[in-house]
Amino acid sequence: MDFLPAPGQEAVSIADAQRQIDAWIKQFGVRYFAPLTNLAQLVEEVGELARLLNRTYGEQSFKAGEDATKLPDEFADVLFVLICLANQTGVDLSAALQANLDKKTRRDKDRHKRNPKLTTEE
Repeated sequence: MDFLPAPGQEAVSIADAQRQIDAWIKQFGVRYFAPLTNLAQLVEEVGELARLLNRTYGEQSFKAGEDATKLPDEFADVLFVLICLANQTGVDLSAALQANLDKKTRRDKDRHKRNPKLTTEE
């Protein structure tokens, strides 16, 4: 499974992202933070993403000086820390995602199509 590439960029597979982040950590980060530290980092990054999504698509407005263009960077921050956690816990995210999609397909292949809340317009 590949990420959607930006115009003019090549797609990066999840496996490649895991390898690239591992190499970056070893070259520039010295070592991985402890898993619990990375978990705290992940929660912080998800919170920043949620705040930005809320201001961009929700009912809250931006405060003076806030940058509305940082959405891609916030998603990348979440993904970076998530991949760090996967790397240090030995999780192959490509395999995990495929298995998860297979599970969801078996469980939900018709469920959402039959949900009247999803098929009627509000």
